[in-house]
Amino acid sequence: MKPATQVLIERYQKHLYAIAFNICRNQQDAEDVVQDTFIQYHTYKKEFDTEEHIRAWLIRVAINKAKNITRSFWHRNKCNLEEYMETLTFETPESETLFDTVMKLPEKYRIVLHLFYYEDYTTQEISDILHLSVSNVKTRLSRGRALLKETLKEEWNDDE
Repeated sequence: MKPATQVLIERYQKHLYAIAFNICRNQQDAEDVVQDTFIQYHTYKKEFDTEEHIRAWLIRVAINKAKNITRSFWHRNKCNLEEYMETLTFETPESETLFDTVMKLPEKYRIVLHLFYYEDYTTQEISDILHLSVSNVKTRLSRGRALLKETLKEEWNDDE
């Protein structure tokens, strides 16, 4: 007996999410656990005896995956941006303002700016890493710089 994965998702998704959330205490991690559980079911080759056996198997897999997440190095050592900012030291107040402003940019600009200025990658290398055209990388650099300039100009004008 092996019902279709979609049938089981409709039947057990909310239940497995509740179990995973109770262990992970994080929405994204709980969603990942549920998704990984159903992926494992879908790729599982053996048959089940009964509906109860399937339900018990799904619950056990979800619990194990949730516990693995809470034990992982990443989960134990993660912190939010504000906590991370407190651990950083900057040479000047302007450096701190610049870093804070860059972190608030949209991701597509932030990544390109970081790779170009902090990691010293060329536009061609960034293009290869991000699977973008060189012209797209240059456009994102230009737009990111413009956003930074505009934002920093506003902040510095406010200080006067």
